[in-house]
Amino acid sequence: MRVLIVEDEPDLRDGLQRGLRGAGYAVDAVGDGHAAVGRCVHVPYDLVLLDLTLPGMDGLEVCDEIRRAEQPPLVLMLTARDAIEDRIGGLDAGADDYLVKPFDFGELLARMRALMRRETPSRPSVLASGDLTLDPATREVALAGRPVRLTAKEWSLLHYLLRHAGEVVSTEELLEHVWDDRVDPFTNTVRVQVGTLRKKIGPERIETVIGAGYRLVEAGAAPPSVSG
Repeated sequence: MRVLIVEDEPDLRDGLQRGLRGAGYAVDAVGDGHAAVGRCVHVPYDLVLLDLTLPGMDGLEVCDEIRRAEQPPLVLMLTARDAIEDRIGGLDAGADDYLVKPFDFGELLARMRALMRRETPSRPSVLASGDLTLDPATREVALAGRPVRLTAKEWSLLHYLLRHAGEVVSTEELLEHVWDDRVDPFTNTVRVQVGTLRKKIGPERIETVIGAGYRLVEAGAAPPSVSG
């Protein structure tokens, strides 16, 4: 899941960035509204953490602009204003949820998970492929009913693959959604992380489609001609 933080307070912006990266999210951050709109034009963010009070363009204007995209990101608005009029204004501008500062980081993570679960009405609360399951709410992963321990980045990678189970996902798409601007686009980090994830969930579950990317399949479903 790739997240954009739009916050003009440097300490809060940096703290959120460190915390979310530690939780396994791919995170970029900007400090003003114009930069946020520009980033959203070029990067397919899954979620934007958007401060209401910003220099240049305020959060309401930014929200209105980025919600016009063909596939707009989810928007969680952050603000020190607790007036009901401000909440209504944010929601009317297209925000999906609203969190008043100061807030607990654990509550922020819970709100983000809740937004991702309801992004698509038909999306199940627990993602599954055969006997492999992932619960976004608890971040628990199980294989045939037994818990699987994953690093934060392995969890994010599996989460994205499960959201697109059966589809071919390119390396570029994984870099866009699971990693962030810190990653070298020519790095082999995707291949390495796929390799470590395969060791934990079974090598046959992640199919390498040569020249195209990767596909999550149910155990035993991958064609024998696939290699890598």
